[in-house]
Amino acid sequence: MQQSRALTTLVTTGALLSLAAASWATEGGGGMYPNGNENYLTGALPPPGFYVLGYASSYRADTLRDNNGDKLPVDFKLQVNAVAPRFIWVSDLPLAGGQLAMHAITPLVELDATVNGRSQRKRELGDIVLGGGAAYHVSDKLHYYAGLDINAPTGQFDKNDLVNVGRNHWNVEPLLAVSYVQPRGINADVKLMYDYNWKNKDTDYRSGQEVHADYALGWGFGNGWVAGVGGYAYRQVTDDVGPNVPAHGNRGKAFAIGPSIKYDNGKGYFVTAKWQRESGVANRARGSEFKLRMTLPF
Repeated sequence: MQQSRALTTLVTTGALLSLAAASWATEGGGGMYPNGNENYLTGALPPPGFYVLGYASSYRADTLRDNNGDKLPVDFKLQVNAVAPRFIWVSDLPLAGGQLAMHAITPLVELDATVNGRSQRKRELGDIVLGGGAAYHVSDKLHYYAGLDINAPTGQFDKNDLVNVGRNHWNVEPLLAVSYVQPRGINADVKLMYDYNWKNKDTDYRSGQEVHADYALGWGFGNGWVAGVGGYAYRQVTDDVGPNVPAHGNRGKAFAIGPSIKYDNGKGYFVTAKWQRESGVANRARGSEFKLRMTLPF
C-alpha cells in the first residue's frame, strides 16, 4: 500500500513538462526548468537589439527511480517533444554596471505518457517564462549575465489527470550564466540557478527548493565550429510539503552528460545541438534527450 501511494505521488499528481521537461522531481516528479536546456554561449548575450531564439527538444524515459536510485517496479513510458520560441531584447540602457536585457519564453509541448497501462496524450501551451537582468562583457572572451526569471502558471492543470503540462504554481529563479568564448581553443559555459516554488492551490502541495546548473565544455576549431560535452547537474535542497509526501521528503537529484556542438557564422546566427543521458537519478524519471537551439537576429 505504501509503495502504491508513493508511485501515485510520483506520477499522477502532475509533472511539469514545459519546454523540454527533461526530467521529473518535486510534486509529480517535475520541475519548472527543463534541465540541460542551455548550451554554449549561455552567458554571452548579443549586442543591443531584438532576437528570437528557437528551442526544440525530444525526451524519452522508460524508468522511474526511487529515493535510493533504484528502478521502481512500474510499467512507465514518457515521450516529450517541445518547441519554444524565446524573445530577447538587449538594450543599451545601463543596469548595475551592465546592459539591461529582458526576455520571454512560450513553450509548446507534446506529451505522451503511459503508467501501468493507463495512457494520456497532451499537446498544449506550457508555463510562460518572463525574465530580465544585466549583461556584462568583461573582455572579448569572458561574458556573464545575472538575472531573475519568473515562471507563471499559464499551462493547463487537472489534479485528476495522469500528467500535466502546467505546474499550477508560481516560481522565481535567480540565475547567473558565465561564458568563456574564443574562436580557437577552450570554450566553457555554466548557468547556475536556484528555484523557489509556491504552493499548488489545487493539491495543497509545495515542492521543495532546487539548485541546478547547465554546463558545456568544448574546443573551438577556428572555423565557427565548437565540439565537446554538455549536460546538467541537479539537486533538490529542501523537502516537499503537503499531502502524501514520503518521509524522506521526495528530494530529487540527477546528473546528465553527452556530446555537444556549436556553429557560429560570426554574423549573429548560431546553432547548438546536444544529446544528454541522465544518471545518478533519485525520485525522478531517468532518460535521454536531444536538444537544439538556434538564434536569429533582427
